[in-house]
Amino acid sequence: MMVSTIRKILAFAGKEKANIWKSTALNFLYAIFNMLQVAAVYFIIVALVGNDRTGSPALTSLALMAVSVLGKAATNRFSQLQQTHAGYFMVANKRIAIADKIKRIPMGYFNDRSQGELSGILSTVLGDLENSGPVMLVNFTSSIVNSIVFAIFIFIFDWRIGLLALAGYAVYLLFVGKMEKKSREIAPRRQKSEMALVSMVLERIQGMSVIKSFNLSGRDDSKVEKALNDNRDSNISLEMLFTPYITLEEISLRLFSVIIMTAGCFFALSGAITLADALMTIVISFLCFAQIQTAGSAMQMLRIVSSSIDQAESVDSIPELDEKGQVIRPQTHSIEFRNVSFAYDRKPILKDVSIRIPEKTSLAIVGPSGSGKSTLCSLIARFWDVSSGSIRIGGHDIREYSLPSLMDQISMVFQRVYLFHDTIAANIRFGRPNASMDEIRRAAQKACCADFIEALPDGYDTVIGEGGADLSGGEKQRISIARAILKDAPIIIFDEATANVDPENEDKLQKAMESLSKDKTVIMIAHRLKTIRNADNIIVLDDGVITEEGNHEALMQENGLYKAFVADREEASGWKV
Repeated sequence: MMVSTIRKILAFAGKEKANIWKSTALNFLYAIFNMLQVAAVYFIIVALVGNDRTGSPALTSLALMAVSVLGKAATNRFSQLQQTHAGYFMVANKRIAIADKIKRIPMGYFNDRSQGELSGILSTVLGDLENSGPVMLVNFTSSIVNSIVFAIFIFIFDWRIGLLALAGYAVYLLFVGKMEKKSREIAPRRQKSEMALVSMVLERIQGMSVIKSFNLSGRDDSKVEKALNDNRDSNISLEMLFTPYITLEEISLRLFSVIIMTAGCFFALSGAITLADALMTIVISFLCFAQIQTAGSAMQMLRIVSSSIDQAESVDSIPELDEKGQVIRPQTHSIEFRNVSFAYDRKPILKDVSIRIPEKTSLAIVGPSGSGKSTLCSLIARFWDVSSGSIRIGGHDIREYSLPSLMDQISMVFQRVYLFHDTIAANIRFGRPNASMDEIRRAAQKACCADFIEALPDGYDTVIGEGGADLSGGEKQRISIARAILKDAPIIIFDEATANVDPENEDKLQKAMESLSKDKTVIMIAHRLKTIRNADNIIVLDDGVITEEGNHEALMQENGLYKAFVADREEASGWKV
């Protein structure tokens, strides 16, 4: 089983496997240099027993000690460098691989739970691997080899003492093997509890504004407390599992040390070995099990390392979108839904939806919350793939497009805007990475955000907090629209784009959106009447089904959801304070 664990770690290490083997080889040399100290001690013992008063034994011993200290220092330094390099880069490579994987995962995967699990893997799990993986593997493999070397030395010294040492090794490894087998059951639980704890803490931090606004600080922490308790219990269980085995391991080694020491004394009294050899046997009894004990400790940790690798590689099993499409530049930018159905976690969201949006026309989508409006828009950008049916842009099924060529056709303005911890200019430049500053400024002006940006101390070079924490909702929304203006894609999707915009800026922003939408295919989700009444076509979604379709005037003639929607909005707009 340990062989399979070693293979798993080496496979995970990838290109860093060479550095792990280099570190192991250096540790082997370290052990040889360490053996010189034992030889130095032997020269001194022989000199003392033989009453040799010349300086030759002392000088020989000093020379051996000097070579040993210098050799151990050099080999240890370079071994540590190789271990550190392997640990850092194998984890860095995995983090990059996971980041690339995330780009190919359907957006439907990313809920609060999955984000917490991914955060736990990228931080705690891979952090454990970085700090422990190569170190434990090198310690284990080199300790096993070094124990064999020491055993050979003991056999050369005295075969009877060698057999006793091997017996001690066997009993010790028996207990270690049993403990390693038991740890297989609990190590995965510990790793899961670590991930769950990170997930709960992350959720709490992200929802802190809600917690404080409802004065719930210190209350309703049952999920966090459960995650903390589970993590505590799993770690305590691991320690409680290890403790009796560690005790038995220590007792077995100490017992065989005493046996070797007693055997040396017995052989000396019977005249089988000299007094100097008997004294050396006592020294050996203290040193012979040091390396095998290191191997045992490393074996215990390798089980946790193996479990960490399983958790990290679980990301590889997340389904990906099929990205075997071609680079397509469609001649037209009409959009067509053909009998599209979609379910998420077996819950039907859209049911047999068919609609055509001609090129350079606008479609408004209205309907109650949870009716499938945002899902319909997200399917166009392949945030998910349809369960059945097809979506076509310019006559091509969107699954025929490569993902980059599909996204070249679409700009999306979300209700929930995310800005990165970077400059405002860099956040706008996401729309077109090679855009010049003049183009960024023009896009900001069209999006009605140039004034507040230029009023900031560093203007467009102002660094904003993660998620845009330093800006208001309306300011973030306008920067998001500036991105879309800069991208200038032929298809525009607005998901309640004006929801967080200040009333005094709404008219300006509406004009900017109209300018952005000119000669483009536009899909908009909105609850504001003036945003949708001029749309070329309007559909009403209810429970995933299109119940009404037509322009504003036509739908007002029907006594349906749309007319009720308009009446509600007109009544709301008449309220005054």
